[in-house]
Amino acid sequence: MTLHTNLALLTHRGARAAAVALVLVSLAGAAGCKGGGEPAQEKAAPPARIVSLVPAVTEMLFTIGAGPRVVAVSSFDHWPPEVANLAKVGGLLDPDIERIISLHPDLLVADASQAEVIAKAKAASIRVYSYTLGGLENLGKTMRELGVVVGTEQQANAAAAEVERRLASIRQRASGLPRPRVLLVFGREPGALKSIDVTGGVGFLHDIVELAGGENVFGREKREWVRVSVENILAASPDLVIELHYGYYLTPARLRTEQAVWATLTTLPAVRNGRVHLFEGDRFVVPGPRLVEAAVDIAKVIHPGR
Repeated sequence: MTLHTNLALLTHRGARAAAVALVLVSLAGAAGCKGGGEPAQEKAAPPARIVSLVPAVTEMLFTIGAGPRVVAVSSFDHWPPEVANLAKVGGLLDPDIERIISLHPDLLVADASQAEVIAKAKAASIRVYSYTLGGLENLGKTMRELGVVVGTEQQANAAAAEVERRLASIRQRASGLPRPRVLLVFGREPGALKSIDVTGGVGFLHDIVELAGGENVFGREKREWVRVSVENILAASPDLVIELHYGYYLTPARLRTEQAVWATLTTLPAVRNGRVHLFEGDRFVVPGPRLVEAAVDIAKVIHPGR
C-alpha cells in the first residue's frame, strides 16, 4: 500500500478505514525505485505516451518536464491541475488494465505491489516503471531516475537538486535548536481518539519530522506506522501534536471540532501548551515534490517564528 495512492477514499466514516488501510500498506515500502527495463541496463527510446497509476510519480513527471506526455492517471490523482482533464484508469486496488492497454502507452508507471497489472502490461509489450518509496532521500533519487527513463535528464537533475537544496535548508535552519517531542498522527476515527495511527521511526513522514527539527516520540519503533492508544500517547508525553487530514476537505467548523477532541487529554504537554496542529491536504502524504512545502509547514509549527 502506498501513502501516495487512493487517499481520496477518505471522504466518509465508512471509507476512512479503507483509506487508512491504504496508507498503512503504502508506508511499508522501503526499497527505492526501479523502472521497467531498468534504465541503467539499456537505453530505450523516450516514451511518447505515459500512464501513471502513482500520484507521487505523476507529480514528478510534470515537475521534470514529461507532463505533456502523460495521457492517463489514477482515479486519485489531483495534482497538478492539468490531470483533471486526463483519462482516469483506476487506482492501487482497481487498475483498469483493459482501459490502460486501449490507450496505447509505451510506459506504465505502477506501484511495485501491483504485480498483476505489471505482468499484464509487460505481456502487452508495455514498458513498466515499478515504483516503491521508502525514506525522504529517495525523492531526489527517483526524480533523477525518471529523467533517464523519460529522456529529460537535465530537467530532472535540476529539479531534484532544487528539492534537495530546499530540504537541506530546512534541516540547516533547524540545526542547533531545541528538539520538541512530536507526535505525528495520520489517521484516527473522526470525532474520537480511537484507532490512532502514527508514524514510527521509518519512512518519509518520520524523516520530515526529524528534518524539521523535531523528535518523533515513536521514532524508536522501527516501523513505518504504529497503532497507538490514548494510554500510549500519554506515556509518550509529546510537546507537540501534528495531525494530518487528507483526501477530503474539512470546513473550518469541522477542523475546530476535530482539534477539540484532543482537549480531553488535559495532562498532555501539547494540549496544556496549545500545541495541537491540524493540517489539511494531500501534499503531506503524497511523496512527490510538494513534500518540500509540507516540510516547511511542519517546520513552522515545530519552531514557530524561526
